[in-house]
This record gives sequence, structure tokens and C-alpha cells, in this order.
Amino acid sequence: MLETLLSNMRLDLSVDFFEALKKYLPMSFTINALTVAPLVALCAALLGVTLVLKRYSMIGDGLSHVTFGTMTVATTLSLSPMYVSLPVTTLVAVWLLRGGKQKLKGDSAIAILSVSFLSLGYVVMNIFPPKGGNVSGDVCSILFGSTSIITLSHSDVILCIILAAIVLLFYLLFYKKIFAVTFDEDFARATGTRASAYNLLLAVITAVVIVLAVRLVGALLITALIVFPAQCGMRLFKSFRAVILSAAAISVCCAVAGILIAIVYSTPVGCTIVATELTAFLICVLIDFLKGGRKK
Repeated sequence: MLETLLSNMRLDLSVDFFEALKKYLPMSFTINALTVAPLVALCAALLGVTLVLKRYSMIGDGLSHVTFGTMTVATTLSLSPMYVSLPVTTLVAVWLLRGGKQKLKGDSAIAILSVSFLSLGYVVMNIFPPKGGNVSGDVCSILFGSTSIITLSHSDVILCIILAAIVLLFYLLFYKKIFAVTFDEDFARATGTRASAYNLLLAVITAVVIVLAVRLVGALLITALIVFPAQCGMRLFKSFRAVILSAAAISVCCAVAGILIAIVYSTPVGCTIVATELTAFLICVLIDFLKGGRKK
């Protein structure tokens, strides 16, 4: 049934949405997607607020290309993409976010890493094509998340749940410290907070979320998953907590809506989720504009 659905991915607006939901909701691939997608979206939204405020929002784009490169190498070597890409992406995230004494920093480092790993991944996949030889299909799936979220295995779902739970636990436990480091790292360090340790924690969480999000929206669309919810929350509220809660709620709702629309109407999953987040962002911009007009 799943193979038939994936082979006929053509938009059909004549489909009755709720009737189709009754058909697809009990299926295992829908349950898996609706289990993983909200968790990944929630983690991305929480992380996104911090990254946007620290002006690190484009780091998601750079790390997603690192994940693409490592996933293609893992696929070529018949290894688990998740287990290979996670440690490599984590090391790169630590290098980027912690800074240190390296001469290559900021947007230059992100740009070089992005093009290098993206090119490496595509070259490796062409030299050593996966079984079946569908190079363009595999590349498209990793870059745009076209079908990967609805072809998750049971072990993938369990791993995603565990990693998402770890991210959420760390965020809840160290919320105040993350808040302090986000807004004024120098002041936080002066008051005794180990800012470098929390930057390290932030780097690890970023890597985990990026690796998980590649399965949801693809390597090229991860930035939207991180930036859009945070920007939505910032246009609706002023306090840090309110922004985080609203961003999390919007991100989860958009992920679920995107998954359901993609399954019912057979649209690309990653692009559909991003389209729902773009719609939410435009609505928040309009609300912010109207609020500003009323104040005047």
C-alpha cells in the first residue's frame, strides 16, 4: 500500500480530505510520521528561538549539508545513516558554535562546510551509486525529505523518540542557563555561569536536531524549521517564555498539518511542511502589522 502511494505522488485536489484521513490514519507509516514529526518540530522550535536570538540561524543550513554528506557516505558503505551522521555533525557543530581560536569563523566557515560536504556527498553517491541505481531519487529524498519521513522503520522511530526526549530534557533542566547565555553571554560568564559548557551543550543539541530534521524536511529545508516558528513567536509576543511556547505550538501544528496534507494529497512532505510554516509566518506578520496599526 505504501509503495503504491509513493509511486503515485500526484496532486489530486478532488480528494475528500476527511474521508482520506479515515483511510490513512490507521496505517503504520502514518502513525510513525505523526509520532516523529511533532517531536522533531518541537525540538527545532525550542532550539530555533535560541539560535535566532544568538544570530546563528544559518548554522542549521550548514550543518544540514554536513548531514547530507555523511548520510551519502554511510549509505554507500551500507551503514546506518543516523549512526554515522550524528557524531560527525556533532563534532562540526561544536567546532562552529564554540568558536575557539580557529581563524575560520562565522559565515565563512558555514559556507565552506556547506559546499564541501554537499559536493562530497553527491560525488560519492555518483561514484558508488546505491543498490538500484536511483541516484537522483535518493539525493532528492535526502535534500527535500520527499518520502523519508513516511518510510521510517520501527527502530528509526524509537531512536528519534529517544533523541528528542533527551533534547527536551536538557532544555527543561538548563532553561535558565540557556536563557542567560542566549541574551548576554559575557554577563552570564561574569556571574559564574560556565558559558562555554552551555555553548557546548547547545552545539550537541543543534547537531541532534539537525540530524533528526533531515528525515522530516530534508537537508535544504531545515533552516525553515528552525527560523519560521521562532520568527512567528517573536511577532506575537515579547517575553522569552511566551516566544518559546508559541513557537513550539506553531511548529508542532504546522508539522502535523503538513504531514496530513502530504499524505492525503500526495505532495512532497518536506516542502508541504515548509509551506504550512510559511503560511503561519505570513499570518503572524499580518497580526503584528495590525497590532502596530492599532497602537498608533
